[in-house]
Amino acid sequence: MLKDRLPRVIDCMAALGMTGKRNGPKVKRILIATSNAGKIRDFAGAAVSHGIEIASIPGFASLPTVVEDGQTFEANARKKAEEYSLAAPGEIVLADDSGLEIDALGGAPGVHSARYAAEEPHKAEFNTDDEENNARVMREIREVPLEQRTGRFVCVIAAARDGKTLSLFHGKAEGMILDTPRGKNGFGYDPLFYFPAIQKTFAELSAEEKAGYSHRGKAFRGFLEWWDLTCPAPDPSSG
Repeated sequence: MLKDRLPRVIDCMAALGMTGKRNGPKVKRILIATSNAGKIRDFAGAAVSHGIEIASIPGFASLPTVVEDGQTFEANARKKAEEYSLAAPGEIVLADDSGLEIDALGGAPGVHSARYAAEEPHKAEFNTDDEENNARVMREIREVPLEQRTGRFVCVIAAARDGKTLSLFHGKAEGMILDTPRGKNGFGYDPLFYFPAIQKTFAELSAEEKAGYSHRGKAFRGFLEWWDLTCPAPDPSSG
């Protein structure tokens, strides 16, 4: 019954910044635990059709960096979401960990995707430059036949509030890895990731187009579905 659900609905609305006049516009705001402009664009591209505002955690750059030392995307996403959500009490905070898995490289770069150009990626404390990461991948696959350059982007999004994970959302995008970059959009390995269904790399797509095919877009849509089921808006006609 709506009467029984109402306190939970109001709490969910407040957590996403949906407070306001009953009949006025209610804009949902979701906080993302990242300062990566590319990720912000990706989330915004997926959210635009849902009337959702995407924002980084206020003062995110000044927060202590969460060390991504997990062995899986899920472990890193969960750790970041839980720790960063403590900086935004009462808010739902999303954090993702994502990367590229190339079959011919045994699944590398994997969880070390953002630091792959480092001499020892698993020990690196800071991310390495996108161009340097791409250059290493191109060197390592150059002798691999095109038909064997299969791979996928993987994304896990964790939603947390006040230090506790609420749910996890997964997304994958299967494709081929090129040995020459194509496109000027996107970030990371997007210029090398060729998506056969549309015969383009992710770097040849706008943020909105990419959201329809990408691993991050799929995971984020999972979050939106979860939100609609977990925190349904009250029916205005119920009085």
